[in-house]
Amino acid sequence: MADRLTGIEVFVLAMRLGGLSAAARALHMSPAMAAKHLSALEQRLGTALVHRTTRRLSLTEAGAAYLDKAERILGELREADAEAAAQSVTIEGLLRVSVPASFGVQYLGPLVAAFTQLHPKITVELGLSDRHVDLVEERWDVAIRIGILEDSSLIARKLADMHLVICASPAYLARAGTPEKVTDLAHHDCLGFTLSMPGTYTWRFGVDGSIRQAIRGSLHADNGEVLVEAAAAGLGLVYGPRFIAARALREGRLVEVALDHPLAPLGAIHALTHPTRRPAAKTRAWIEFLAGALPRMADQW
Repeated sequence: MADRLTGIEVFVLAMRLGGLSAAARALHMSPAMAAKHLSALEQRLGTALVHRTTRRLSLTEAGAAYLDKAERILGELREADAEAAAQSVTIEGLLRVSVPASFGVQYLGPLVAAFTQLHPKITVELGLSDRHVDLVEERWDVAIRIGILEDSSLIARKLADMHLVICASPAYLARAGTPEKVTDLAHHDCLGFTLSMPGTYTWRFGVDGSIRQAIRGSLHADNGEVLVEAAAAGLGLVYGPRFIAARALREGRLVEVALDHPLAPLGAIHALTHPTRRPAAKTRAWIEFLAGALPRMADQW
């Protein structure tokens, strides 16, 4: 069974990281041993999973179907390992977590407090930045990222769904009118988030995000909280993750605006870790804690 699981890990990592050599490095074995495990897996299954060339691997039809199931199996095994380890291993040491600035400021403080009460030997270092850090080079244990993930060698755990919202203050809408169509935005003051659309200033709509509307406005910033507060003060419309605007919406300082096309999908909150076989106990415990807490918190967004 151990060799069979190793073969599955080699196969999944080879496709995720782009080759057997990269998979071998991640699993701390030689490329020849990685190739041996992959061949043994294919022999047991009685079918080829990959096409081999001198430069790259590509999936066969059987391999494409097997990859989805293999990734799900390995993910479930990691979760089972984490649950068992959390009950038997002392959670201690420094836990370094990179998190988007607005989300960290608004929501991570109470969660960190609750987590450290459960595990008093843990020290948490939060890095509040919307920059995508390099976990390996910068020695972060876990990164929290919001949105649709790009292809990556990192291991991702979905924590909660996220959604976009367009809103403005009642005073702004009374003064400028309420837009009804996406094209109406061209005539409104729209506050732009510079990290998601540097230099372009467009908002995306449609179930696949293919509808793009150019916007203009008197404020652009790289921080969503600044834009929300400016919108609440009557400066214009703001477009961004619902969690940033949730408090102002509840308080009535902002109201949601519905247009003739749905907003583009935002994706989810994910925890990203190194592509290793098993993260440290402190990292596993933190991710399991967030997986339990964030969906309940997201009900308020």
